[in-house]
Amino acid sequence: MKSDVEELMPRLLPVELKDIKDELDLKGPPRNPQEYMRQVQLEASKCPDVMIAQIDPKKLTKRQTVYASVPSCHIAPKGFSPSLRWQQKQVSTFSDVRQSITKNRTHWGTQPLEGNVIMPSVSDEEGWKRFCLGEKFCLGSCSDADADPDAELDYSQVGFPPFLSIVSRLNQSAVLGVLEILINWFEEKDFIPQLGKWLYALLACLEKPLIPEAHSSIRQLARRCAHLRTTLESQDDEKLPALNLLICLVARYFEQSDLADQPEADN
Repeated sequence: MKSDVEELMPRLLPVELKDIKDELDLKGPPRNPQEYMRQVQLEASKCPDVMIAQIDPKKLTKRQTVYASVPSCHIAPKGFSPSLRWQQKQVSTFSDVRQSITKNRTHWGTQPLEGNVIMPSVSDEEGWKRFCLGEKFCLGSCSDADADPDAELDYSQVGFPPFLSIVSRLNQSAVLGVLEILINWFEEKDFIPQLGKWLYALLACLEKPLIPEAHSSIRQLARRCAHLRTTLESQDDEKLPALNLLICLVARYFEQSDLADQPEADN
C-alpha cells in the first residue's frame, strides 16, 4: 500500500532498489545513467517525508518593521489643483474622444498620408522624438516661445500633429512605445504644447485593461507633471491646465487613485 506522500508525489522514474546498496559507491561518480538514477533513489529513500525547520523562538520576539514606499504625486500648491467638477468634465470628454477613435480607427487608419509624412519604425527612438516634437524642440535648441512663427507649418521643425490618420496606424505596442519615448524625454525637458497634444492622443489610444508596462509609464507621467507643477510661479501659467489635465486622466480615468489631486472647491 502506498503512503500518502507517495499518492501525492508519485515516482516519475521508478527504479528497483533491492540488492543495490552494497553495489553502489555513493562517493564516486555514476558510471552510467541507470547507476545515476539508483544513487538518486537511494539518497531519496534516506530522507524523511516531512522536513521541519529548526527556528529559534527567541529571534521572533523582537519587533520587525517593514518599510514599503509607493511613489505618489507631489501635492499641488494651494490654488493650483482643479475642482472636482472640472476633473469630472475632463474625464467625460476624454471618454468620448476614446470612443470616437475606437469607432473610426479602421477608417482613419486607411486614409492616405501626406507625402511629407514618413513615420519612423517603432524602435527608432530619436526618429520619434523628431517626428512628434520637431528638430528644434527634441534637440533642446529652443523653447516654445522661441519658435519662428513663419516655420509653424514646417513639421520637420515643429513636429507633426497627432493626426488621426497617423495615430490610427499605431498598434498597441507602438502606442506604448512612442508614449514611453515621449515620457522619458519629458523627464529631462520642459513641457511644451506639442508634447501635450501627443501625450493626450496616445493616452486616448491606450487600450484598457492596461498592461504593467503601461501602468508604470502613465504613473511616471503623472508624477513628472505634478513635480513640474510645483515649480510654477503663478496660477495663470499656461502650462498649468495641461499639467492638471494629464494628472487627472492618469489618476481618474486610468484609476491610479493614489495619484489623484485633492479637488479644490468648485467656483
